[in-house]
Amino acid sequence: MPYILNKYYPTRNIFFAVGEGVIILSSIIFASYLYYGPKGFIDDMGWLMSRSLLVTIIAQLWIYFFDLYDFTNDSVFSDVAIRLTQALGFTCIVLACVYFLFPTVMIEPKILLAGYAILFVSITGWRLFYKMVLDKKMFTQAILLVGTGELAEIIARDIETKKDSGFKIVGYVGDTKPVYNPRKLPLFPFGQDLRQVVRDLRAEKIVVALDDRRGKMPVEELLVCRVAGIPVIKVIDFYEGLTGKIMVEKTNPSWLIFSQGFNQSRLYLALKRIVDISAAFIGLGISLPILIITAILIKFDSKGPIFYSQKRVGEKNKAFMVIKFRSMRTDAETNGPVWAQKNDKRVTRVGNFIRKTRIDEIPQMWTVLKGDMSFVGPRPERPEFVEQLEKIIPYYSLRHTIKPGITGWAQICFPYGASEEDAVRKLEYDLYYLKNMNLLLDVSIIFRTIKTVLFKKGGW
Repeated sequence: MPYILNKYYPTRNIFFAVGEGVIILSSIIFASYLYYGPKGFIDDMGWLMSRSLLVTIIAQLWIYFFDLYDFTNDSVFSDVAIRLTQALGFTCIVLACVYFLFPTVMIEPKILLAGYAILFVSITGWRLFYKMVLDKKMFTQAILLVGTGELAEIIARDIETKKDSGFKIVGYVGDTKPVYNPRKLPLFPFGQDLRQVVRDLRAEKIVVALDDRRGKMPVEELLVCRVAGIPVIKVIDFYEGLTGKIMVEKTNPSWLIFSQGFNQSRLYLALKRIVDISAAFIGLGISLPILIITAILIKFDSKGPIFYSQKRVGEKNKAFMVIKFRSMRTDAETNGPVWAQKNDKRVTRVGNFIRKTRIDEIPQMWTVLKGDMSFVGPRPERPEFVEQLEKIIPYYSLRHTIKPGITGWAQICFPYGASEEDAVRKLEYDLYYLKNMNLLLDVSIIFRTIKTVLFKKGGW
């Protein structure tokens, strides 16, 4: 997880989330102190700390589910306040259930009420402070961009438009005017003392983003900077950490061969399989009432079978049958296979609901138990489309080196895709997952999937 935390999630955001957790914990503890007084608080401090920690964990989970840790775009303060109120409201509901089942962990309602009032004010102030940090690009890493063309534009646009990127560009190096330079940053021609430029601009990293490096890359100057301890990073590596995806169309095979990652240890694969089997058994057991109700509704809504099976391509290009609840009319593909579309007219009334809520995906847990799929991995595609896409998209076949998943990095990061261009964009995320896959990333994907399903946020 260090790679994921340090590169995809900026250190500032991690610090903010931890700081907010401390604020919530401190607010409940302070309210307990006021309620019990110094002596009573000290006598029962151990229990009060553990109970306050439980409140903190549940509160931060709901704050996360209400998208309050997504700082990519500007948020209106009133919207943040409403979502924070909703998150705390759901926290109360969950705590009520927990306290009903386990009365010994209960905190006095008066303490909770006072603690909520304190933490709401404290969190509001903390978030206003962090908004100022993001707006002023404080505590960011300053980078010098070597290049002024298409690749430099891609990096610059992402940094300038993504409020929580954790980086700021302080200058360009190149022989032409930058394609994208909204803040009118200085341009330094090739041949200048790069080490001195870095010092003058107080840059912390150099990102080499040249469209054509032949005969243009200032090798000697970059070497001097690297020896002096200044990090020099290839644009593909930087882009991977910045966006959580890999530049498919700009990546050559040698980079994939020699880059770090792609570590599929036996221990990881064994643990992943254990988690898959356990989660599938539990998931099918918990969702049994939903499965029965859905089956009845499908049968009454339209003619045809309840389940829909379809051939998909899995690990090592092995074909398998994926099982889902039928969400389309039985004549949906009388003219042959076609891409599924957003707001597809072939979808039935019940099918539309079970698609939005992802209930149609639940039967795939049986496929996970069989071993053809995992909970987390690239989405399995149909053989007809795989054959077509492998001819036109580089590295597309690499998706089939691991088991496909019910959910995955591409599904949560990219909106619904239904074209060859969308397949390229989703492959960028699939390759990132392949390169960085580990159990903590899998857990992160599952949590984001839950958020997506519950609140219709993000991709899928």
